[in-house]
Amino acid sequence: MFEQTFKNIDDILHKDAGCSSELDYTEQTSWMLFLKYLDDLEFAKSQEAELMDEEYKYIIDEEHRWSSWAAPKTATGEFDHDNALTGDDLIDYVDQELFPYLKSFKQRADNPNTIEYKIGEIFGEIKNKIQSGYSLRDALEKVDELRFRSQEEKHELSHLYEVKIKNMGNAGRNGGEYYTPRPLIRAMIDVIQPQIGETIYDGAAGSAGFLCEAYDYLRQGGAEKKKLKTDELKILQERTFYAKEKKSLAYVIAIMNMILHGIEAPNVVHTNTLAERLQDITPNNQHDIILANPPFGGKERKEVQQNFPIKTGETAFLFLQHFIKSLKPGGRAAVVIKNTFLSNTDNAAIALRKELLESCNLHTVLDCPAKTFLGAGVKTVVLFFTKGEPTQSTWFYQLDPGRSLGKTNPLNDNDLKEFVEMQKNFADSPKSWSVPISQLDEISWSLSVKNPNQEDKTDLRKPSEIIDEIISLDKESELVLQNIQGLFDV
Repeated sequence: MFEQTFKNIDDILHKDAGCSSELDYTEQTSWMLFLKYLDDLEFAKSQEAELMDEEYKYIIDEEHRWSSWAAPKTATGEFDHDNALTGDDLIDYVDQELFPYLKSFKQRADNPNTIEYKIGEIFGEIKNKIQSGYSLRDALEKVDELRFRSQEEKHELSHLYEVKIKNMGNAGRNGGEYYTPRPLIRAMIDVIQPQIGETIYDGAAGSAGFLCEAYDYLRQGGAEKKKLKTDELKILQERTFYAKEKKSLAYVIAIMNMILHGIEAPNVVHTNTLAERLQDITPNNQHDIILANPPFGGKERKEVQQNFPIKTGETAFLFLQHFIKSLKPGGRAAVVIKNTFLSNTDNAAIALRKELLESCNLHTVLDCPAKTFLGAGVKTVVLFFTKGEPTQSTWFYQLDPGRSLGKTNPLNDNDLKEFVEMQKNFADSPKSWSVPISQLDEISWSLSVKNPNQEDKTDLRKPSEIIDEIISLDKESELVLQNIQGLFDV
């Protein structure tokens, strides 16, 4: 329904001098989508109020509403070209009036969990990069074709937005930072099996893919597929999902992504999660479930490292400490991390493995194949653990889709079906095995355990290949000897 509209918007932005990458296209589309969504939301609420014979108090002043400046209409509902700003007038209005007005909402909001606060946060962080007022006018008219009225429309828009995020992740240098493959997230959720009433937290939210997928899972009735009651829907909307995100663009995209999936006022906080001292995390701000893919390869400053008992510059290791502390006793987590965490021999890695094994039950490790994360260039594992009970045994599963992954051949849900099924009983197979904690080396606590069920395979070369290599090496030796002899002949 809306796919062509999204393509048309990208084409318009692609031709504008101010937008140079997929990141820019997604950012600029996001703020326009957000304002269009807000206008549709306010319209729907005003209609509901009218039916109840009540007065609806608009969030946005009339002159700054989407229907006033972005898409003015005539009395017959046609686009009003005579009263629509364009060219330099439109750019001046957006940059000098609209954005400052929307940014001011942050100061006026009652608390951070309101839609007013989110408006102020978004427009305090994001900038209009579209340089041509004519390009902006064209883009606004295309965005106005999108509607957020029905559940079907919202579902399609959320799907198209996910595609944009995926493209942005693939285009970026660190693809995994913006886009965790959705089949992997869904498998993690299937193992964790969240319930209505539990809080779900991601302290490195990125585009909020984990929370959006968890929302879809619970909205569809969880593992039992049961129909939700009104009070359960309210809990799902207001008191289930919590997130933090450091980067401005990712923060804006996370909010927009959650809104498109159906969460009206997302509990996403724009902050550096690691700047929070571990000792300041109390039972009041601990959570039942953590689903996350923290950034790996980053380095944190010395003052940030001081917030953690195990000091390290590796961002992912600091996040893992934060997640362990942020879990309630009995809480469950599924966290993506570099596979080198299992075997690194530095003091921080050893101490962190020991802490994880002693304070949590690391019951499952999913070993992901190369190129699971497009553009990330590292191999990863998923750690599944429960807080408050020491590890007795860890079940390993080596994911092998039987093909090389890539842009045109990404991970899919079928690839993870066997893992989800076998994990329920920690079954042994050629791809899976269990290791008792008693078998680990108590000095290194290394978890890099070789699959005992897999035979060593050595590819035997053809005789012709071996002969070719011998001839090649002989020629190299002959050349070296000639050079040495030349030194003596001088």
